Amino acid sequence: MSSALRSLVEGVRGAQRDVAQASGDKRTAVLGRLASLLEARSGALLEANRRDLEEASDVSAVLRARLGLTEAKLQGLVDSVRQIAAMPDPLGRELRATALDQGLELRQVTSPIGVVLIIFESRPDAVIQIGSLIVRSGNGVVMKGGREATYSNRALIQCLRDALEHEGLSPDAVAGVEGREAVSELLEASDVIDLVIPRGSNELVRSIQQNTRIPVLGHADGICHVYLDSNASLEKAMTVVLDSKTGYPSACNAVETLLVHREFLPRLPWLGQKLRNTGVELRADEKSRLVLQEHGVLSTPARAEDSGHEFGELVLAIRAVDGLDEAIAHIHRFGSGHTDAIVTEDRERAEAFLRQVDSASVFHNASTRFADGFRYGLGAEVGISTGRIHARGPVGVEGLLTSRWLLRGDGQAAGDYGPGKKALLHTALS
Repeated sequence: MSSALRSLVEGVRGAQRDVAQASGDKRTAVLGRLASLLEARSGALLEANRRDLEEASDVSAVLRARLGLTEAKLQGLVDSVRQIAAMPDPLGRELRATALDQGLELRQVTSPIGVVLIIFESRPDAVIQIGSLIVRSGNGVVMKGGREATYSNRALIQCLRDALEHEGLSPDAVAGVEGREAVSELLEASDVIDLVIPRGSNELVRSIQQNTRIPVLGHADGICHVYLDSNASLEKAMTVVLDSKTGYPSACNAVETLLVHREFLPRLPWLGQKLRNTGVELRADEKSRLVLQEHGVLSTPARAEDSGHEFGELVLAIRAVDGLDEAIAHIHRFGSGHTDAIVTEDRERAEAFLRQVDSASVFHNASTRFADGFRYGLGAEVGISTGRIHARGPVGVEGLLTSRWLLRGDGQAAGDYGPGKKALLHTALS
């Protein structure tokens, strides 16, 4: 790692420890100042984003949608920052208290992870979502955004740094880096970076996972399913599927495959036509396609590779299944463990689906688009994790915490305890 980059990361480490030692009220004040700065600088932020959009004229429509900032998006960021600011201070919260002996008390308390490296593409709003959670949890962050959002990222990172400085904390707890060369160097810095969170394409996430010894938290694929049970309400099915597919097709929580119970197939054309009317391409298997054709609903033959594929656009794979067990088996074979939903009026089958589907988020009669940190009440998210260690699903403040053990004694020695000696009490304290 170059001396300049190492100096930057070591500066983040030192500043992070100061932020972690600051009072909860102080970190709350930083977030309040951040929200005010976003409002006061909205014009400049939108202008910076306009420059990015002008220079990114050759990017795909999907990336362009993620890149754009609007007044509504900025207001949403302000709201999320204030929601996070209103949360109780997460640091120093006692998880366990045990009396090992009289005058020897052990307590486990929440603590920041340390320095987090965030690598993301296209979405400048991620700067504030991530940064506000980092401040609330007392961590430090190095952000590497996509070059297509250079001006937006710089302006938003400066808002975070200015908010810290205004409240007397070091702005160096938040740093931005640019250039692909920096990423390769940072991924080797396991001695100064504690966690990597990638947000972007499958290729980006997999590349990072394969090229670092630093723990990586995130997901490579967002392959979400909706299963329409035999007695699903057609009205609810239309609402859930349309929102899951068309609300934000490029989002990782958009549905990619619709599983349809064979007894629901006669009602599928009404839903299919609604989807077609909103511009969705239907890629249906033989059973589904025959039913759709009978009612004049246009679809294309399904391809084998459509199962387990993240389209990220207005394309939906449709598969007919014989029942709940087959639907769950399909999800476990082709899904990515992100978010899967069932639409049914049968409470028993709904509970079986919620219990058996092994995904980070599992829903009944609700859109997959609810899988989001802000909608979960987390304020925002640094990403969504489909892993099974540490954090799963939308990762908010709790996912950026670890714990420490604090032992308070009165001169005791470990050698005084054991067989034939004093016994440890291990009494739980209130």
